[in-house]
Amino acid sequence: MIIQELLETLEQWAPKAYAEDFDNVGLLVGNHRSVCTGVIISLDCTEAVVEEAITENCNVILSFHPIIFSGLKKITGATYVERVVQKVIQNDIAIIALHTRLDNHPQGVNHVLCERLGLVNTKVLIPKKDNLKKLVTYVPKNHTETVLKALHLAGAGNLDNYSECSFLLEGTGNFKGNEISTPHFGKRLEKVSVEEVQVNVVFESHLLHQIQKALHVSHPYETVAYEMYHLINSYSEIGMGRIGFLEKEMNLNAFLSFVKKQLNTEVVLISARKNEGINDVKAAIIRCHVAAKASPLCGIDHKIDPDYFTKLKNVKVVFLSGGYSTKEACKRLSKNSGVSASFSRALSEGLKYPQSDKEFNDVIDSNIRKIVLASG
Repeated sequence: MIIQELLETLEQWAPKAYAEDFDNVGLLVGNHRSVCTGVIISLDCTEAVVEEAITENCNVILSFHPIIFSGLKKITGATYVERVVQKVIQNDIAIIALHTRLDNHPQGVNHVLCERLGLVNTKVLIPKKDNLKKLVTYVPKNHTETVLKALHLAGAGNLDNYSECSFLLEGTGNFKGNEISTPHFGKRLEKVSVEEVQVNVVFESHLLHQIQKALHVSHPYETVAYEMYHLINSYSEIGMGRIGFLEKEMNLNAFLSFVKKQLNTEVVLISARKNEGINDVKAAIIRCHVAAKASPLCGIDHKIDPDYFTKLKNVKVVFLSGGYSTKEACKRLSKNSGVSASFSRALSEGLKYPQSDKEFNDVIDSNIRKIVLASG
């Protein structure tokens, strides 16, 4: 297998289209034409991970977090990021990062954690927009099922809990081929009317090329008439974060103990305002990961629309926080498994971050009466 084949497999499993615009995912370092000798899977691409890859003769590191998040102006070895990049280049090792491709995946990190916590009525907190397209094409009536089957196999018509979805409308197609045409019905220079079916299917944007290929291969016409539309609908199963409800309300301490047990972790970090707590937990907003031992994890900042909290102002909500909140937390997390659910920033209506922690707190307090606020 060459690295490009691995990239294609990952694309089918967790498409780049699932990633957030701010993220840096995919092949970060390396040659996609190189033969893959082995893969090391890690949370972060640290110097220790690179050393392990060298020892194990693995020339691909598949990392959750991207080692290069923004541009590198220098590679002098002054930082661990620069040293990692230097070492992988010297040893011909490729780095691939997935990050929000897995965060936003319908069956990704947050989905699994919701399952582990037994949350019900879960839904994506911030659905990803601009991720759907619609195909409209016209097929001879007796070829409709053939074309539909090909489109469904390519991924069209699969939305949420439903598959093979389509809308069909019967009508009459009219056309006349020129002197060099090879019409499926009729003859050249002859106007023909054919009973046709208008086929409408919706699909995820990243499937565009394979949908087009399936259409052209399965359609009997020399020239296929079709239209593509970009939809502004949000795909409710893809996006950042999850919110879900506990089947049975419990107090905060019981909830935290429950989280530790379900996620098999000794440490759960949670930060709350002094003299203010939560008596009962009814709902949990989840954006968290289980970190491997000896590898602390820091949740990223999240773009949360304050309007969303308005709908939750009568619900007591818990934010779990792990990661790099304090030096002591880092020490403890480096020795234990950790859970991180960091919602450390809100996005104001004008798509600008609140200018201070106080401003962020005011946004939250105006909508939720009792919270435990994650300290990103």
